[in-house]
Amino acid sequence: MTATPNGSAATPVSAPARPPVSAPVSPGSSTVSDIDGMRFRSVLGRFATGVVAITAIDQETAKPIGLAANSFTSVSLDPPLVAFCVAHTSSTWPRLRVADRLCINILSEPQLDVCRQLSMKGGDKFATIDWTTAPGGSPVIKEALAWIECTVESEYPAGDHMIIVARVHHLDKHHEGEPLLFYQGGYGRFDG
Repeated sequence: MTATPNGSAATPVSAPARPPVSAPVSPGSSTVSDIDGMRFRSVLGRFATGVVAITAIDQETAKPIGLAANSFTSVSLDPPLVAFCVAHTSSTWPRLRVADRLCINILSEPQLDVCRQLSMKGGDKFATIDWTTAPGGSPVIKEALAWIECTVESEYPAGDHMIIVARVHHLDKHHEGEPLLFYQGGYGRFDG
């Protein structure tokens, strides 16, 4: 339902019908296969995002594991759900997804080294990362702005990534500061 300028309710308006998926592309418009990957990144890089570290305790080794991501969002308040995306090529995600609990750590501006360390391939990613545990046992990275402990609710294949929806069990603010931001292919901070 929409509101009129005087605040009274108006009649619902139907959305225009969408063309069928197989509708022909009009001349001069781009299809997905026509979009260059570098141009796609350049245009979408103009949208600033925060950076999170997704962590868990490895079921096989009982050691902390994690990865960095900038595709994180809240999804639902009731039930409390969040989502993030992970590349199909991730060697860490298969080990994270089977953990009892995951922790999404919202990284602070001084934590660029944490982000880089969790983005590297192989090695002990937690060698120099200080952490404590959330109520369900997942790693909370020290100096992260906040943490959200959750379990995987569902996964959806989407191109070269998976969209992960997770149910929140515990969360809290953790540290004061400014967020680590990703913008136009680089990392930085917010200057207000």
